[in-house]
Amino acid sequence: MDARTFDKSKLPSRHVTEGPSRAPHRSYYYAMGLTEDEIRRPFVGVVSCWNEAAPCNIALQRQAQSAKTGVKESGGTPREFCTITVTDGIAMGHQGMKSSLVSREVIADSIELTMRGHCYDALVGIAGCDKSLPGTMMAMLRLNVPSVFMYGGSIMPGKYKGRDVTVVDVFEGVGMHSSGKMTDEELHDLECVACPGAGACGGQFTANTMACVSEAIGLALPGSAGAPAPYTSRDQYAVESGKAVMRLVADGIRPRDIVTLKAFENAATVVAATGGSTNAALHLPAMANECGIDFDLFAVAEIFKRTPYIADLKPGGKYVAKDVFDIGGVPQILKALLEGGYLHGDCLTVTGKTLAQNLEQVTFNTDQKVVYPVSNPISPTGGVVGLSGSLAPEGGIVKVAGLKKLTFRGPARCFDCEEDAFRAVSNREYKDGDVIIIRYEGPKGGPGMREMLSTTAALYGQGAGDKVALITDGRFSGATRGFCIGHVGPEAAVGGPIGLVQDGDIIAIDADKGTLDLEVEAAELERRRKAWKAPPNPYQSGAIRKFADQVGPARYGAVTHAGGKAEVVCYADI
Repeated sequence: MDARTFDKSKLPSRHVTEGPSRAPHRSYYYAMGLTEDEIRRPFVGVVSCWNEAAPCNIALQRQAQSAKTGVKESGGTPREFCTITVTDGIAMGHQGMKSSLVSREVIADSIELTMRGHCYDALVGIAGCDKSLPGTMMAMLRLNVPSVFMYGGSIMPGKYKGRDVTVVDVFEGVGMHSSGKMTDEELHDLECVACPGAGACGGQFTANTMACVSEAIGLALPGSAGAPAPYTSRDQYAVESGKAVMRLVADGIRPRDIVTLKAFENAATVVAATGGSTNAALHLPAMANECGIDFDLFAVAEIFKRTPYIADLKPGGKYVAKDVFDIGGVPQILKALLEGGYLHGDCLTVTGKTLAQNLEQVTFNTDQKVVYPVSNPISPTGGVVGLSGSLAPEGGIVKVAGLKKLTFRGPARCFDCEEDAFRAVSNREYKDGDVIIIRYEGPKGGPGMREMLSTTAALYGQGAGDKVALITDGRFSGATRGFCIGHVGPEAAVGGPIGLVQDGDIIAIDADKGTLDLEVEAAELERRRKAWKAPPNPYQSGAIRKFADQVGPARYGAVTHAGGKAEVVCYADI
């Protein structure tokens, strides 16, 4: 593709490269070694979340270089930059987790500001950790310049005593250790082999869930989510992503042409079908907000309710992301769902073709046990379920993949922060049949809506995963398993019913019917409500304070701005 086929007068970069008044601007590009020809070409931002914070991100810089090659070969001028990540596995179980969801907004904002400030014409985004995937895609939808997303790849499975393990086995090992089921030496041996190299957590946790979403929603090239991070075959996908974004520039195809309401329905379908992370029910509404589409927690839950669960993936199942890659990748899952009538095949994608056209040459692999055909699903409804009721008027979410029992009723045991709950669990200060409540951990009340993997994994490691339930207005890791309900709204900090629960109150959960109820008389709840006072927010400065001031309910994605509906001028049109 020749650079002269692009009309620079219609691209944002004209504001920094064209005409005599932009001589000072061009001088900066000469300082970085660009030629006159390269300055005349479209400028493509190539953003990655490379850093040394965690294995999720350490392979991204290599892939970004390959994406730049694809851009150059197709007539564009790549301009590389990085954004932040907060890695949940390291932030987990302490105050650092308050930074996690906030980082999604910072990632989206920082990409937006870099693109706006330098007037880049298109975007290739490479992300590898839980919040960086939705954060990058949110920026693409917000800016609405031609964009291609690419996942940086999952980690290879670790090996311990002859079986595949992931980091969740280590978190659960902490619970086994606390209950005397694992020695110091065994826990140490496990932690040393669980994460063998680069890549995001290997199960169908949040990173791999959102990677599947990137293909299903049409923002990523088919098959690009599959190969593990260490595989150099990823580099060719990065080259092709760079070429693809230049085709989108030439054809004038923008993210909001691709990511429609039907595309969001496709995305929710693949989450349910794979028993994916409950966090997707937070990230999909946040992405929808960027393009002004109504797609809240209840809309996501409706899709979950009618989707079969077909991929036998950890934490509820047997297999990891590499196993999906080995049997043909995400296109295998999409092909099964499309043939079963569960996807909108007419949705446009970054290939310039529809989802159905992308899958025409894919044949469903029947010689494998990772992905089932929809005619013989693991269960007839999705691996993730939305709930609502008197305890959660604005909804809640639970991953039921792998659960044998979908109902639970028991007395509440209330904690006002995760640390108190984790301490009680570690000391086994709970009874079988209890419903553990962790509150004031919502988007505003946390602030930051922490994940509770340390607590849930400890319960599972102690053998109590199916003997207690856990309910929070915070979040769960995609690695969480057991009867664990998150995103309960309204959250406690704004006076939601979860803030009025007292020890001993009976709570009833029915994931078959989709209900979550507090069995307390309305008059008694009203008496408690009058006596309730919101606790003070101890975070009175910095990014977490700003997030607490601006964030909205989990039902709508816990977003911090009005989104596409309020937009007057779109960046892509400047």
